[in-house]
Amino acid sequence: MSDYLVIVESPAKAKTIERYLGKRYTVKASMGHIRDLPKSQMGVDVDENYQPKYITIRGKGDVLKELRKSAKKAKKIYLAADPDREGEAIAWHLAHILSVDENSKCRVVFNEITKDAIKESFKHPRAIDLDLVDAQQARRILDRLVGYNISPLLWKKVKKGLSAGRVQSVALKMILDREKEIESFVPEEYWSIDASFQKDQEMFEGSFYGINGKKTELKSEDDVKEVKAKLKGNSFDITKVNKRERKKNPAQPFITSSLQQEAARKLNFRAKKTMMIAQQLYEGIDLGRKAGGITGLITYMRTDSTRISETAKQEAKGYIEENFGKEYLGQVRPAKNKEGAQDAHEAIRPTSTLRDPKSLKDVLSRDQLRLYKLIWERFVASQMSPAVMDTMTVHLLNNDVEFRATGSKIKFKGFMRVYIEGTDDNKKVEDKLLPDLAEGMVASSKEITPNQHFTQPPPRYTDARLVRAMEELGIGRPSTYAPTLDTIQRRGYVSMDNKRFVPTELGTIVSDLVEEFFPEIIDADFTAKMENDLDSIEDGKVEWIKIIDGFYNGFSKRLDVAEKEMEKIEIKDEPAGIDCEECGHEMVYKMGRYGKFLACSNFPECRNTKPILKEIGVKCPKCKEGNVVERKSKKRRVFFGCDRFPDCDFVSWDKPISRPCPKCESLLVEKKAKKETQVQCTNCEYKEVAQS
Repeated sequence: MSDYLVIVESPAKAKTIERYLGKRYTVKASMGHIRDLPKSQMGVDVDENYQPKYITIRGKGDVLKELRKSAKKAKKIYLAADPDREGEAIAWHLAHILSVDENSKCRVVFNEITKDAIKESFKHPRAIDLDLVDAQQARRILDRLVGYNISPLLWKKVKKGLSAGRVQSVALKMILDREKEIESFVPEEYWSIDASFQKDQEMFEGSFYGINGKKTELKSEDDVKEVKAKLKGNSFDITKVNKRERKKNPAQPFITSSLQQEAARKLNFRAKKTMMIAQQLYEGIDLGRKAGGITGLITYMRTDSTRISETAKQEAKGYIEENFGKEYLGQVRPAKNKEGAQDAHEAIRPTSTLRDPKSLKDVLSRDQLRLYKLIWERFVASQMSPAVMDTMTVHLLNNDVEFRATGSKIKFKGFMRVYIEGTDDNKKVEDKLLPDLAEGMVASSKEITPNQHFTQPPPRYTDARLVRAMEELGIGRPSTYAPTLDTIQRRGYVSMDNKRFVPTELGTIVSDLVEEFFPEIIDADFTAKMENDLDSIEDGKVEWIKIIDGFYNGFSKRLDVAEKEMEKIEIKDEPAGIDCEECGHEMVYKMGRYGKFLACSNFPECRNTKPILKEIGVKCPKCKEGNVVERKSKKRRVFFGCDRFPDCDFVSWDKPISRPCPKCESLLVEKKAKKETQVQCTNCEYKEVAQS
């Protein structure tokens, strides 16, 4: 019989911890929450101070039976769920079910699943933190009051299966507001003038800056002609050369939001996928007997703190000095957390810097390795010295018309030896060298090229951009970003186009109704304030019932008004103008989870459905009869195929184009790369840059 029973959430975590603790400990998994609010009813007694009515989750009977059996045999029970509000709530529920005194030293927390961290944490057990439990309970009750009151209203007034939520409704509104900005955007014309210059035998590039020392905007072609008319000859006097050394500091280690953003940019991961893989790396991977068996590879992945332990800093310092040299050791800046950060955990980092990605190549899956490499590189770089750049700005003058040339050179790579932070536009840090120029020299222009441009609307939100915007506005917390983005897509409120969120007709209807009758639910400032109130509960500054009551008093009145005044909206099926090939009835456009699709109007007698095919203006290169159309795979990835399928089985992941290869007459396709889109032949080596 084991002396001690330890309960965690997952079997993977249980295996890792049991190996570290030894034979006196039995480690069992609760498989997440054991108790929760019932799905079939509100489960919150509004008249009794919002008391929740918890029940055992369906399907958890066998798990609970096993836990109770083990608990009877153990001398002591330790509750070791994740170190956050949710984990504290799981521990609290387990304590109630297993009759563990919540004030006893039964709670064990750790930020990383390593032998040293686990053994140290069991030396310092504590009581369950009821402030943390209350904060989680308040969030759960708030979300239930909102969701289980508004959702049935939407089912009644619009259609079944809809939902509204405190955070998801704000995220949807942000996507809709961005779409309205794009639709109302009026492009404005502007021009630039680029020039190639020569000094002796060396060429360099510059751009128009202004006239008479003042920066001048070029709004039309007439402005360009005016500038060109002022130029006299092709000689430009170099009137000023600014040279300076600039330092670029490394990015701080990852927090949850920055990890999700960077994984989206660099690995093309959705937020949900990033968190799922990070959970696997945290809970433990089997490295093999020689390498230590099942080991947690990263620290806890739900955090808003960039703090790093002294032990981790020292280990990283030793690694950097040994592998790069002393000059690469950084004067590490103190962690700068955003306002309101809970700072309960460290930043996301590898549990050991010495475990570099190459050493794990044979034990991690491709996606696990890519995410681990990203986390490892970001952390190591954060402890390294700044990069040093030599920058140079050259002022060139011709009859009071000023051009400027800028260049930079990486003088010392510093942290850039290991990692460079991604950007949404995929710009890379590169050397752009200028000749050795000095004041008083003369350069000659070889070519002056005017370029017409138009201002662009703000871009649609990607996963990364939306997470960043939510974080900046204080909406949600590290644990909520991924499930929120997943929910609005599953509900059919948004679709994805080129990895960007596009609101659907259904999403617009739901958002407008919520905004009309429950404006506070969809207000970003109100939601951010509510998040701060939940933090205050966690800090023990305010009672959770007071926060809930302050919200519900106004909300319930709006609910009464909505019940009476919200009109029923019928989403009519739009005729498609074609007949069903199976029964002859008219086909109509219907709204589904992933947007519109074609269905027979004779449903349910006829269940014929078809996707809406988007033609790209290219004849099928295989059968020569059909047209190539855009399709989507089960995982929503775009591909191209013949509209005569299944009679013709032509498919391509790359977009075909209408003209044949000039060399061999075969099919040309567009291949997207980070820097530019290329046109490539599918048969020979012909390539060209695609015209934008």
